[in-house]
Amino acid sequence: MKKLSVYVHIPFCVKKCDYCDFLSAPADENTKTEYVDRLLEEIEKEAENYRDYMVVSVFFGGGTPSVLKKEDTARIMSALREHYKIAETAEITSEVNPKTADDNKLKAYREMGINRLSIGLQSADDKELKTLGRVHNYSDFLEVYKAARKAGFQNINIDIMSALPGQTPESYRKTVERVLKLQPEHISAYSLIIEEGTPFYSRYGEEDELRKKSGKSCIEENGKQGSEMLHLPDEEEEREMYMLTGELLENYGYHRYEISNYAKENYECRHNKAYWERQDYVGFGIGAASLVQNVRFQNKRDIKGYLSGDFEKEEVDTLTEKESMEEFMFLGLRLMCGVSKEQFLMQFGIPMEQVYDDVLNKMEKQGLLVNGNERVCLTGKGLDISNYVMAQFLLDGEIAVG
Repeated sequence: MKKLSVYVHIPFCVKKCDYCDFLSAPADENTKTEYVDRLLEEIEKEAENYRDYMVVSVFFGGGTPSVLKKEDTARIMSALREHYKIAETAEITSEVNPKTADDNKLKAYREMGINRLSIGLQSADDKELKTLGRVHNYSDFLEVYKAARKAGFQNINIDIMSALPGQTPESYRKTVERVLKLQPEHISAYSLIIEEGTPFYSRYGEEDELRKKSGKSCIEENGKQGSEMLHLPDEEEEREMYMLTGELLENYGYHRYEISNYAKENYECRHNKAYWERQDYVGFGIGAASLVQNVRFQNKRDIKGYLSGDFEKEEVDTLTEKESMEEFMFLGLRLMCGVSKEQFLMQFGIPMEQVYDDVLNKMEKQGLLVNGNERVCLTGKGLDISNYVMAQFLLDGEIAVG
């Protein structure tokens, strides 16, 4: 039976964070309940397309899924179990933000079959959390983490962020060390990206561009001192934070299996690996993306339309062989194990070298790739400039066959 991963988008949050460009916003309880009603309709409506699939992972993302009442989350889980075949060993994850969960809600999650949590800490420094616009402090996070363990969760991810305004390598180290003392099974460590359209972009966009060009912070470049506004770490500081992450986590027994993700043995996130390995997945809720049988499609982003029962897809795109090859390479290379030459041959009926020989040789000579007999993966140097390496696998023109 074919495997399927399911994503459920909950587009609600207590307050939009200043750096966030995700499809999310605060909403009243009636809107949330009505949205769940429509989700149940969409889940049932789409089920006929997936009769031949076994669901191996479910992921509640957002937004903040934990803002829903536990009864509404239970309704979604019941609908998925009623209309889809869910494996007994399925990984079922919900994102949780402090201030939106308590002992009762987390206990209910376990009872309804959720077996993995992803908690959005971001920083253990309350000043940094305030700068980000988060609604919680570190004590709030600790309460939720302890409640999760009490509820019986044995698979927990913690999200942390680096390169925050005002953050130093020393303050970042304290965040990492505090998280490590808790011994979660999984840690996701991301570097802040200043996205257009966010409050952070209007505040830091110009400084971010200047930093990228010069490698220096705005305060260094302009010779300004004593500004009340917090500044982004410079390139050297950001690099130090990046190195700290790998060193500290490795010392505590976490292996890096993807560019931004670290896990204890056997606790890699199966749902996210499905994305990077281009396995079939379907998304429910506004803006949710899907990839099924090499067809990409996405739900409309309009919540008013969705609440009226409009589940039509947009951006439906059957990927060409060329596009599929590109995705195989630059998604798979995010994983430390890299991509399999055998799988490439099985999927496309052509050896990887016949398509990418020049690129593989070029990247290997530059010390950015390991081009083995069976697999291709990034080196440490390649990981540092992964976006550059992956861009090399975009194909121009027709693929030479034979």
